[in-house]
Amino acid sequence: MSKSKESGKAGAGGHKIETRLAHLGGNPFDSHGFVNPPLYRGSTILYPSMEAFSAHSQEYTYGRRGTPTIRALENAVTELEGGAHTVLTSSGLSACGISLLSVVSAGGHVLVTDAVYQPARKICEGILKRLGVEITYFDPLIADGIAELIQDNTQLVYTESPGSQTFEIQDLPAIARAARARDVPVLADNTWATPIYCNPLALGADLVVNAGTKYFSGHSDANLGSITATKALAKQLRQTHGDLGQCPGPEDTQLCLRGLRTISLRLERHWRSALEMADWLAGRPEVARVIHPAREDHPQHDLWKRDFRGASGLFSIILKDCSHKAVAAMLDGLTLFGMGASWGGYESLVIPFDPTPYRTATQWKGEGPALRFHIGLENTEDLKADLDAGFKRLRAIG
Repeated sequence: MSKSKESGKAGAGGHKIETRLAHLGGNPFDSHGFVNPPLYRGSTILYPSMEAFSAHSQEYTYGRRGTPTIRALENAVTELEGGAHTVLTSSGLSACGISLLSVVSAGGHVLVTDAVYQPARKICEGILKRLGVEITYFDPLIADGIAELIQDNTQLVYTESPGSQTFEIQDLPAIARAARARDVPVLADNTWATPIYCNPLALGADLVVNAGTKYFSGHSDANLGSITATKALAKQLRQTHGDLGQCPGPEDTQLCLRGLRTISLRLERHWRSALEMADWLAGRPEVARVIHPAREDHPQHDLWKRDFRGASGLFSIILKDCSHKAVAAMLDGLTLFGMGASWGGYESLVIPFDPTPYRTATQWKGEGPALRFHIGLENTEDLKADLDAGFKRLRAIG
């Protein structure tokens, strides 16, 4: 397994990431010695006096504006991302939306990678355009060429690396330098790598989104999003988040906080297993191409080595030309790979996809049908056997 950098890179206080994950996000002696922060449910928070109520002078003022459970996870993510402040939302998609609304206003212009998560694209095409915001999609490989697309009214550059489904690695430092020269903030979706394997703020971004639904939770049993901002954008992010009344559920928050304790171990297993599966699939006669940034044949593999400390369990393949019926026969008979939205849990998943209808700045070219895999925590030999049987069904139909 190739590695770009040490996955246990030292962090705050000189401690390695595994050590920090075991301790961040709480103080046991604030909770009578219990090592896990307690779960706080509630909306109403009482004030001791009229003066305190009028001044909102206590740390917790109303349930949707934060609880000790929420604050513990916010603080943990802030430390991991190296930012100034983090807010939590009810889903990864809501985190994308609130990030956009925290910096964009009517009459503005937003640059968005053409490989962006499709539901986030719908926010741009729907809510933002309805509010009079102009959207321009750009080639994910544009690098410092983004400077030519920045207008006087450009308010944000939206990046996602690797790109959703098609896994282009963006040159975030080059994009950030060009944007900063025009005083334009940069948003980065970091869900694929998580702050364990990439820190976009250190690469020049100003806002970082994570879908905690995925690897933060790690068990497909929670919905949560996080947004981490630099000091310059922290105030307006908090204001927008509070004004929109966004907050995650207490159980989901606690599940994601618990999931962070083991994320480093899980991610390394996902990474190792996915790379093994990708290499195996690359040797299959039915497969035209594997798209995995950690493989040396990926077009932006050098950028991945430069900016990332590891990979996760998500990648795609392009099959050689075959019929829809053949792909259905392959996928419908799988016993270990489920078909469903999301990823990042312990289970392996596969979905067919075709980005052609929603690409506008670039043209998708696939030799045949495309499949996106998430490799879970199962034994890889069992996964190979499941797929081998699937390929036999595919070949039988052609």
